[in-house]
Amino acid sequence: MKELKRIPFRLFILLTCLVVVGCPGGEDVTDANDGVAEVRRGILLQYTRQGRLTPAVREKLLTLRTSEALVNYAQQQDEAYLDEVPVDGRLCMKMLEKIVAIGPRYSGSPGMLEQQTILEKHFTEQGGKVQYQRFKARNPVSQQGVETVDMANMIVRWHPERTRRILLCAHYDTRPFPDNDPDPAKRKGLFVGANDGGSGVAVLSALATKFSEFEGGYGVDIVLFDGEELVYNNARDPFFLGSTHFAEQYAAASQKKHQYVAGILLDMVADADLQIYQEINSRRLAPRVVQQVWATAKRLGVAEFKPNARHEVRDDHLPLNRIARIPTIDLIDFDYPSPQKRETYWHTTHDTVDKCSAISMAHVGWVVWEWMQGLK
Repeated sequence: MKELKRIPFRLFILLTCLVVVGCPGGEDVTDANDGVAEVRRGILLQYTRQGRLTPAVREKLLTLRTSEALVNYAQQQDEAYLDEVPVDGRLCMKMLEKIVAIGPRYSGSPGMLEQQTILEKHFTEQGGKVQYQRFKARNPVSQQGVETVDMANMIVRWHPERTRRILLCAHYDTRPFPDNDPDPAKRKGLFVGANDGGSGVAVLSALATKFSEFEGGYGVDIVLFDGEELVYNNARDPFFLGSTHFAEQYAAASQKKHQYVAGILLDMVADADLQIYQEINSRRLAPRVVQQVWATAKRLGVAEFKPNARHEVRDDHLPLNRIARIPTIDLIDFDYPSPQKRETYWHTTHDTVDKCSAISMAHVGWVVWEWMQGLK
């Protein structure tokens, strides 16, 4: 999938959390066992990361004495909070569960075709005009080197008469195998790609319910890229097939009927411990869009958007910037599940729906929606 360069993690982030929260579970509270303190600590830290830890909520959490009571209270708070966020986090999760239930959705697979049917129906119901940008790619596992895979980018348009347009995109194929699994025996097993492959699609599905009434003066296109990672061998197989084809077609059009003013790529945005840093290539290639999006997140109080750089990621936004000249940024949380943990769920059998959060997806969708409305 992505190729990554890391920046050493800054310890002040963790220290900041501890300053804000104090030492969760370490107050003058006597718990029946360490498990209760651990549950409380986890909820406090999660709410802090999400910018939702009010004094009243903190005080209530400190009064509860059982894990069940803490979990029930947190669930009630989450449900009430989801009612307030303008982008439907429950719909995000519903769509994520539906497409992940298909199973693997790698390019050319029956799962990909089934996913296309589900998404075409959904986007059409939301007033979008669906079309496919079809092309062929070499089959990486071809014995003779001549077999091809049928590929298709899905393009969904709202307000097609508007010539200035916003591009929102994600890849909707999954890695063929969980080749990064910590258990070597599972590296040829099933990969369902909940966060990596499903989350961007889920957020865009929820955002689509708003686009028919979008009055920002811009048209909106959702593009779901095929072949982001039709990769069996990292050293041999090319990445970003769909986004490269889309960018080349856009650049080659001598008389463009429309022009993209900016784009956002959504990739791995459902992590329950969401922390989205400014991706380095995005800052280099589309700095204005980065500034706009993070200013929007700050204004909304969406704390998961961190205003500093952490990773340099090669992803679908590179062809869009370099070939199509569309200023596009990558919203991605590559620290899956957390910068504080050495394990990763990326390209493993652990990338499942239970690691994902409706609130994380709702927050990302909310920031994107407000950014769209603020474009001049």
